[in-house]
Amino acid sequence: MEPLPELYRIGVGPSSSHTMAPKFAAERFRAQHPDAAHFEVTLCESLAATGRGHLTDVAVLSAFAPVPATIIWAPEQRLPLHPNGMIFRALDEAGQARATWTVYSIGGGALMEADGSCPLTHLYPEHSLSAIMDLCVAKGLSYWEYVAWREGDGVWDFLRTIWVAMQESIERGLSTEGVLPGFLGLPRRAWAVHQKAMLGGEDLRQTGLLSAYALAVSEENASGGVVVTAPTCGASGVMPAVLRYLQERLKLREPAMVRALATGGLIGLLIKTNASISGAEVGCQGEVGSACAMAAAAATQLMGGSVRQIEYAAEMGLEHHLGLTCDPVGGLVQIPCIERNACAATRAVSIAHMAMLSDGTHAIPFDEVVRVMRETGHDLPSLYRETAYGGLAKAYGERLEKKGSTQ
Repeated sequence: MEPLPELYRIGVGPSSSHTMAPKFAAERFRAQHPDAAHFEVTLCESLAATGRGHLTDVAVLSAFAPVPATIIWAPEQRLPLHPNGMIFRALDEAGQARATWTVYSIGGGALMEADGSCPLTHLYPEHSLSAIMDLCVAKGLSYWEYVAWREGDGVWDFLRTIWVAMQESIERGLSTEGVLPGFLGLPRRAWAVHQKAMLGGEDLRQTGLLSAYALAVSEENASGGVVVTAPTCGASGVMPAVLRYLQERLKLREPAMVRALATGGLIGLLIKTNASISGAEVGCQGEVGSACAMAAAAATQLMGGSVRQIEYAAEMGLEHHLGLTCDPVGGLVQIPCIERNACAATRAVSIAHMAMLSDGTHAIPFDEVVRVMRETGHDLPSLYRETAYGGLAKAYGERLEKKGSTQ
């Protein structure tokens, strides 16, 4: 299992799989072929279907500039290993291909080679939460202590940087108003929701603040701002919202926050390793569902939960998002993505409360839910996996067509 820097990445939105990873790939390919006269990039399946809304072409072309590059949109072309496939070609002055590279964007900004390899350092010999939990119980460790044991104390400097970036994205989102980019004309809501939450009673405040913080980050992401993948850009609002709310509510200091990031990150790594965090591969259950599981686990730790209660919270967070489709309207990371972050943040805190009211005993373990999530995702038709061909995206498009025909 890979280390936390492969899960938490600071980068520009709106999509870790459609924006960040393609840009990383383009930068790598250009560096390998500095004498190319022209570049050509074929974007396959989901990358082509929603790439314009996700600004994939903008990210790729910016990586090659000032060298000219051509984007070929191929939504019907499927490569064998993942829906987010890319084919890079370096061309000479005569237009002849001198080099070709096939690579996949597998979620969270990560890349996979055509042979299925991901050249990463693997620090965790345990690959299931049940094995980790048994080890922690036997040694008297918490999950965050286990993370430090496997990754070394240097992980804390990294997580402090991540926590600062998360807080900054919240602050920018709360202080910015206006309309988000794109044809939907969607207004930013974080500032107004925060104001109403502060003016409302105690019953409204928890939901209001959690929603405001999640909206703030998600709106920053949708506008191409800097966010942290947790585990993806599309789900980047959940963890920061839950941690910020609990820091204020429980008056927590920085060490508690970075330890919570370690525990939440461990949950994300397990899902990424044993299933997927890619909306194009398993739907939004792999993005917002994973984020909810991470945040629920982190919240339970911050409330003083045991390792068993934390495992239960993570299980509930993912279980109750099983089957969640990825159907972005117009290919933009806005509807229903932004509100889903707010809903998942409020759900994560409620789940943590439920876990704390239990002794951590439950029927279905987290590892089984991860397996079921992977199976469910693969059973979803492609139109519900980040192609914008079905679901809410289709319904919105049909409504626009109907409205246009009546005018």
